[in-house]
Amino acid sequence: MRVFLVAPAACVVAGLLLPAPAQAASRIGQGGLLGSAGGAVVAQKCAVPEIRPGSTASLRAFHRAMARCADRFWAARFAAAGLAYSSPEVTITTGGDSVCGAIAGSGAQYCPEQRTIVVRITKGDLRDPFRMNLAHSVAHEWGHHVQQLIGVLNAQAALYAPASKSARRLLSHRLEMQAECFAGVFYSAALKSIGPDIGWKDWLAAVRSADESDVHGKPRNLASWQDRGYRGGTAGFCNTWTAGKHKVT
Repeated sequence: MRVFLVAPAACVVAGLLLPAPAQAASRIGQGGLLGSAGGAVVAQKCAVPEIRPGSTASLRAFHRAMARCADRFWAARFAAAGLAYSSPEVTITTGGDSVCGAIAGSGAQYCPEQRTIVVRITKGDLRDPFRMNLAHSVAHEWGHHVQQLIGVLNAQAALYAPASKSARRLLSHRLEMQAECFAGVFYSAALKSIGPDIGWKDWLAAVRSADESDVHGKPRNLASWQDRGYRGGTAGFCNTWTAGKHKVT
């Protein structure tokens, strides 16, 4: 079974990470979406189509349906928290370029300045369209859009610029693991209707066995945060900024 974590090289375009003092990232967890936990989660039906191997149109339709579902879910969570929400642009391409430059790796990425999620359809996707991998391309990148809307990306950026190499690495891990957790929150409401072709425990085992990424951190911690969001069901479980270092490396 082929499993990858979205955009192994970079999920958020690097030029964007300009971050605020450590307290800034920490304060993000004390109010708004994270502080209120975004309200109770209600099961959500996603009208996600079947995928035909070898069909680019089929994959585009799947990603578009996933985007509509994620958008509806997070709009409701923001409304429950009393926060303004705006939808990202979504670009689905077979090429290697996006509105914010070259697409790193083979997955997807978020362009913060343009508030655009870019999903790349690869030859591997066409040969082996594993639904959960494809769904995760959208769910994880939507997590970065949520971070943009609640100020996490700007706060992380204020920390990032003056930080040492090791500190930057840790900041990157905190950012990516929170996006994983947000994806888990979305799955808590929508996973059943996505029809992922894999059980949750097996999916987490596959995530744990993936190759380690310098940007994302240890696969076991990525799986742990995704599971935390899934089991908790609300964004309030996703404050990676105050978590111990061993949980986010």
